[in-house]
Amino acid sequence: MNTINYQKELDKLIDKLNKEERVPSLLLHSCCAPCSSYVLEYLSQFFKITVFYYNPNIYPQQEYEMRVKEQEKFIKDVPATHEISFVAGEYDTKTFYNMAKGMENEKEGGERCFGCYELRMKQTAQLAKEMGFDYFTTTLSISPLKNSQKLNEIGGKLEGEYEVNYLYSDFKKKNGYKRSVELSKEYEMYRQDYCGCIFSMREREAAKALSASEL
Repeated sequence: MNTINYQKELDKLIDKLNKEERVPSLLLHSCCAPCSSYVLEYLSQFFKITVFYYNPNIYPQQEYEMRVKEQEKFIKDVPATHEISFVAGEYDTKTFYNMAKGMENEKEGGERCFGCYELRMKQTAQLAKEMGFDYFTTTLSISPLKNSQKLNEIGGKLEGEYEVNYLYSDFKKKNGYKRSVELSKEYEMYRQDYCGCIFSMREREAAKALSASEL
């Protein structure tokens, strides 16, 4: 199967938008402040952005609250060409666990993760439609561990369902991930070592334990 270079698709769209007088609005789903850092630095040149923090997968609640505070702080601190605002979604963990039922033992990066992508992106698309945004997208593709082809496939499907433009992207391109690491250090951000859910935390802890036993 041929893969699509979604960064090139985004470059084409930005070239088109630069020729227009109006600055479009974007609802950006963010999974955490570090992942949003480069994306906001980059896209705020071309869009009026509202960061939508909807992550019912995060465990435990203390971790969730820490990430919310870090996200809000970064938005206040980062210089931006156009306005960046913030909307917090509901921390409805039951919705996430219902989605994950039967897939608890899946490895990271499999079907459970794809369901989690869609759960969060669907809520973003719905809100974008309700609030009249020009575009919606997610920061998730900045991670080298996230499947950008699948993310964009889901985004395209939701674009059709909700009749709101999806911003195709692969933010790890053009050294996006590297820049996010640099910005995390520059702003002294809390940078977690697992994706966020209890399943990824357990997998990370098991890997740490195995590594320690091999020393």
